[in-house]
Amino acid sequence: MDQMELAEMPRRLFSCTPSRLASFEDCPRRYRMTYLDRPAPPKGPPWAHTSVGVSVHNALHRWWDVPLPARTPERAGTLLRTSWVEDGFRDGAQSAAWRERAAGMVEAYTAGIDPAAEPRAVERQVATRTDMLAFHGRVDRLDERGGELVVVDYKTGRRAPTDDDARGSSALALYALAAGRMLRRPCRRVELHHLPTGTVAVAEHTEESTARHVRRAESVARDAAEATERLRAGADGDTAFPPSPGPLCSWCDFRRHCPQGRAVSPDREPWAALAE
Repeated sequence: MDQMELAEMPRRLFSCTPSRLASFEDCPRRYRMTYLDRPAPPKGPPWAHTSVGVSVHNALHRWWDVPLPARTPERAGTLLRTSWVEDGFRDGAQSAAWRERAAGMVEAYTAGIDPAAEPRAVERQVATRTDMLAFHGRVDRLDERGGELVVVDYKTGRRAPTDDDARGSSALALYALAAGRMLRRPCRRVELHHLPTGTVAVAEHTEESTARHVRRAESVARDAAEATERLRAGADGDTAFPPSPGPLCSWCDFRRHCPQGRAVSPDREPWAALAE
């Protein structure tokens, strides 16, 4: 095969999820340790705030599977308690207190939902392609309102997200693009539902704003692919994938393997991100 034929061959698409793109954007070294190093370096201990988020997401997913007459806020709390993830807490007392706190969150949240308003999908895998990306990911919930799809993403962190957060999220924009293409419905609205405060952050995407997010994702993917090519060609791993030290280093799963990260941020206990 000559060089002209090679040049005319289609470029291999970059397979990615929102987490993969965000990992490289936040810190190339963390990306390399997560997705390329084999065996991957051992991670640190599990985080309690992750356990809260997983437990809440699982309960809300299972709530929609309950028969309609039993789809009550009390059932949501029961589902939370029976599927509670205990990893990362200081002790059993802290885990139990947060279990009840999280149960209260899902009960209050589902009390404001019409249980008969079935979503189009929950925990739905969506996927699409662009000129460079083979994108896929899992949407917490897809509503259908007035003939249009709405991407709903649950949040359980300390800070309530804003409309700017919803508008600036490439993950949500790409979810909307993929869902609309797969289900052949307009999908422009994205929402961040913050369970601790009951607030909802909203953005309405246009073709132009979606295209901006696609370009941003493709730029990140291009940089990650080029760094991977350099690594496979023999470049030093820390040269091809340099660290990006900063405040996020306190929460990195690979902190123990990164002296630069440890130098710029304090150690955190696994339960440190929980709100008081």
